[in-house]
Amino acid sequence: MLARYQIVRGRRPPNDPLPDGVRLDVRKHVQHVLSPNAGSVVKLLDAPTPDAFHAFAREYEALLADRFLKDREPFDALAARASAEDVYIGCSCPTKKNPDVNRCHTVLALRFMKKKYPKLRVVLP
Repeated sequence: MLARYQIVRGRRPPNDPLPDGVRLDVRKHVQHVLSPNAGSVVKLLDAPTPDAFHAFAREYEALLADRFLKDREPFDALAARASAEDVYIGCSCPTKKNPDVNRCHTVLALRFMKKKYPKLRVVLP
């Protein structure tokens, strides 16, 4: 199963425990196949409008498609791992600047993975 979780700074609220399973950080500052470009995230968060999110989504989806085309092995490995165990991709969203989890790159990444691996169980928020 592939899903998302929220990475929290400091103490995690007691009513929001970490999920059981493999947790992968896919935020902008880490080198993961699902990480967005840092500049794209900064641009979105500087002006988090619906139009800005749609532009970000198009750019991020194109980035994933390009990465997949150039080297699909990391995607295949992630899908295989998520087929064998619960895997959660993490981001800090929702945040004050982006309070809607559905405007997070992790949701776009989950949709991308579901499209590329239709037999993979993907859980959307």
